[in-house]
Amino acid sequence: MSWLADAKTELAAERILDAAGELFVRQGVDKPGMDELARAAGCSRATLYRYFENRQALIYAFAHREARLITKQVAGATAYEADPGKRAVDAVVACLAAVRERPHLQAWYAGDSNVLRDVLQESPIIRGSAQSYLTSEDEPSDPDLADWILRIILSFLTNPGEDEEAERRLLERFLSATSRS
Repeated sequence: MSWLADAKTELAAERILDAAGELFVRQGVDKPGMDELARAAGCSRATLYRYFENRQALIYAFAHREARLITKQVAGATAYEADPGKRAVDAVVACLAAVRERPHLQAWYAGDSNVLRDVLQESPIIRGSAQSYLTSEDEPSDPDLADWILRIILSFLTNPGEDEEAERRLLERFLSATSRS
């Protein structure tokens, strides 16, 4: 396959994921089936299945694409913080802000959908992103801490504090102390 074909494949997958994002905003993440997703993307169902073997694969691809964008944003916000506790707090605050500023992600945590919880629990890519916020190259990784951070993020998304300062205060009080022990 030539490099041009690879670029077209990537562009087609991105177009499908963009259409899925728009559909998720209108209907929620749980609602649209593969037929609706194909129609929204302007392709056949067979074409959709060529790029995503099933609905779950499409949902994970969408979540992973968003996670990569958010991880870059969070990395920029935490790059110069040497203290692990402060870096973890800054990372969670930056992650919450990045998710909240993307209206197409609101369907993932609003209402009673469990899709975001399931993706956070099962995705090694998202878990790895969370882990990268918590440790530097010379620090050992702690998968339990990454799991806890993802639970905190989900908790604040589904049940926000009164404002960012209140959330930061809670994070500083409990997360900074925990990440040092």
